[in-house]
Amino acid sequence: MNPTGSLSRRTALASLAGAALATTAAFPASASERHGRRSVRFATFNASLNRGTQGALINDLSTPDNVQARNVAETIQRVDPDVLLINEFDHDEQGTAVRLFLRNYLAVGQGGAEPVRFPYHFTAPVNTGVATGVDLDGRNGAVTTPGSDAYGQDAYGYGWFPGQYGMVVLSKFPLDTRAVRTFQRFLWKDMPGHLMPPGYYSAEARAILRLSSKSHWDVPVCIGHDTVHFLVSHPTPPTFDGTEDRNGRRNHDEIRLWADYVGGRRRSSYLYDDKGRRGGLRPGARFVIAGDNNADPYDGDSYDHAIEQLLGHPAVNLPATPPASAGGVEAARLQGGANTSHRGDPAYDTSDFGDTAPGNLRVDYVLPSKGLTPVSNGVFWPTSDDPLYRLVGNGTTVPTSDHRMVWQDVRVR
Repeated sequence: MNPTGSLSRRTALASLAGAALATTAAFPASASERHGRRSVRFATFNASLNRGTQGALINDLSTPDNVQARNVAETIQRVDPDVLLINEFDHDEQGTAVRLFLRNYLAVGQGGAEPVRFPYHFTAPVNTGVATGVDLDGRNGAVTTPGSDAYGQDAYGYGWFPGQYGMVVLSKFPLDTRAVRTFQRFLWKDMPGHLMPPGYYSAEARAILRLSSKSHWDVPVCIGHDTVHFLVSHPTPPTFDGTEDRNGRRNHDEIRLWADYVGGRRRSSYLYDDKGRRGGLRPGARFVIAGDNNADPYDGDSYDHAIEQLLGHPAVNLPATPPASAGGVEAARLQGGANTSHRGDPAYDTSDFGDTAPGNLRVDYVLPSKGLTPVSNGVFWPTSDDPLYRLVGNGTTVPTSDHRMVWQDVRVR
């Protein structure tokens, strides 16, 4: 990525790569073709399947005619990933929303796409909307009644009710659910050298505040005789705070958790999961890190180039070219605004955040490890002359999500 130059110059350069990927991103190779080449498609999608009240997502998915959910399902069907993380999917304890989405939406062809089936899935509780019982923001006392911004500010992760903005993993390959590790309750203070803002939180808050704003999951995927650890999370946006930069600092350390987890025994020794098991991933284990990390390498508000902790990690095997699209280039050109001052290449953008602030950014990632060979990849962002443009919109209209699906094919053996 070349971060220099004006938008018009970057657009001209990026369009060369983006145009080559436009058809691939919209209609990538089928699962049978990929598997014939012994490659597996990992993907992440912040699908915005979150709702303002508890149970509303279940209601929306209980029938097959919710327009946004149909668009989400069609996007998934068009890309046809083998292993997928969905961010911002409201969690319920019984897993009802997941089952309804699989049955009423993904198993039904949408907009001319073929149905897609994921025999395996995993979901678990998250910190968003879980009351701490502590006044985290120093206002209004400790708010413990769900349903308001004040409640969200005092929750372990911002949310108006428990489970809002949750996560789910869908897979065509078996998941070793007994070996899953979750880090929902890991305390921020227990990370050595953490960036918790000094003087902002009370002693009571510092003692109980969890690091993960949602959760961090290590989900082992069984691909033939091989195992690939799907490391998924959704760090908090590095905004919506003050001069203390509490969210920017938390975002940095949420990203750091995975960097330490795959960084070897000494670096990961401080970590403990929700079952009390200590340490990180064993050396040599293969993994794919995925999620909406809310951090761009060059632009936006992230703290100290937070995502470089993963992009520059020695255990990560980056593809020759990041996932790209022609749609991102076109959107940056047409929307202008904040995009004109960005240093990053718009071909690699994965989110459409509007032209005022912060503009379109690269925040969603699928990063394979050493031991996996990255091959094809892309960002699902069709251009305005593509029939599938109806699934992404122009930024003013948001028919599906303000994020785009990102996918990376890898050869496992």
